[in-house]
Amino acid sequence: MSDQRQAIRENAQYLRNVRPIDPEEIHEYVEGQPHPGVVRTTLRELAPELDLVEREDGTFVPAPDGPAEIDFDGVEAFPERYARALEDMLVETFGPGWPEGTSGDRLRERLVSLKDAYFDQRSVEYDELTALAYAIYHLPNTYAATQYVLADLAREGRIPSRLRVLDVGAGTGGPAIGLAELLPDETLVEYHAVEPSANADVLERLLSETGRNVHATIHRERAESFDPDGTFDLIVFANVLNELAEPATVLDKYRSALTPDGSVVAVEPADRNTATGLRRIERAVEDEYTIYAPTCRLWPDRRPSSDCWSFDRKPDLSIPPFQQRLESAADGRFESGAFENVDVQYAVSILRTDGAERVEYTPDRSRVIPLGEAESVVTDRVDLVAIKLSHDLADGGNPLFLVGDGSESEDVFAVLVDDSALTRPLAEAPYGALLDFQNVLVLWNGDEEAYNIVVDDETVVDAVV
Repeated sequence: MSDQRQAIRENAQYLRNVRPIDPEEIHEYVEGQPHPGVVRTTLRELAPELDLVEREDGTFVPAPDGPAEIDFDGVEAFPERYARALEDMLVETFGPGWPEGTSGDRLRERLVSLKDAYFDQRSVEYDELTALAYAIYHLPNTYAATQYVLADLAREGRIPSRLRVLDVGAGTGGPAIGLAELLPDETLVEYHAVEPSANADVLERLLSETGRNVHATIHRERAESFDPDGTFDLIVFANVLNELAEPATVLDKYRSALTPDGSVVAVEPADRNTATGLRRIERAVEDEYTIYAPTCRLWPDRRPSSDCWSFDRKPDLSIPPFQQRLESAADGRFESGAFENVDVQYAVSILRTDGAERVEYTPDRSRVIPLGEAESVVTDRVDLVAIKLSHDLADGGNPLFLVGDGSESEDVFAVLVDDSALTRPLAEAPYGALLDFQNVLVLWNGDEEAYNIVVDDETVVDAVV
């Protein structure tokens, strides 16, 4: 460390608990009196080490203690400044007419091939063209999904105001900017991304638009070979675990990089393959981790073995301008709507090592039965408790909801055949809510190879707080 840098550091350490640190003041105390701009830059670099945040007036103060307090009421649109940054990259690469002509067709064709590879479960090499196409299509909904997932954690006091986060397989930046926009400006964020591909170029550009207290480092390495430095309060795997050859091994490796009260957040698309794949990965590591949410294990010493195609669904986003431009310039040569992606649907698994669960509830065995024993009570009426693990899945007809308690060997669906004040909590409860079912009829659905619990006019459903 240079003498000048060390002097700035020592002055900041002295003043941090005395008064706001003003670069205009400190420069007078440092030999050679470096320009205040140099002092400010140095203080920004030292901020994570010194636990400092920069205020809007340009002074530095200690980062707040305790959990981050957020103000979040959902996501309506992808933020304009990040949309502009992405379009600037597209203009720099292809010119101002990027959605038109050859460049637009190359982007559209690459997106089509990306979708085909995804559904065929083929690996993809991310060059510059692929990274930009991926960003156009996936940035908005991965941004939104991350915000919804992390907002729940923040409300529960699980995200500290001095946050160290590791984003493994960070892609083009959806999770990074989702986190940055969710947290208050005074949150100190030391963000590390692991991303070896050309996606990192888009990520780097978008990170330059984040707030002054987001301190970002990009490690252009593979998840399997990266060696984390220190521990992290939050480790994110967004749309990456199902692309790894040995995801459970990677999760086990990163467990030592998690703080004792930290969370691993894994998010995957909502399609059947990746969503059920996430549950298989989750089950493969539950000897090392506690399943915090949403598929909590209510019954001690029992584990599920059902497919559990479980995903959350949020309101659609407005169509981002860059998607609109790519779509409108297609001139009918591609399927309508092929380049607009505003659905916010995702599967999530949150893991911890401290034994905490979002739903901390032990059922009363003398009153309710585990779903794993459904076979023994087919055609009977019983009481049970279960977590709501889907929105309405019915395509017409009676509303249908996946439920689970962590013991089920086959999928279990709650069928709402009588919508009344006594049963309405089934439909109205949010995803992940714990429900108490009294006097439900248990049936076997041979066509779906699943159990149905029938919520009818003899049933009462209560939300358990």
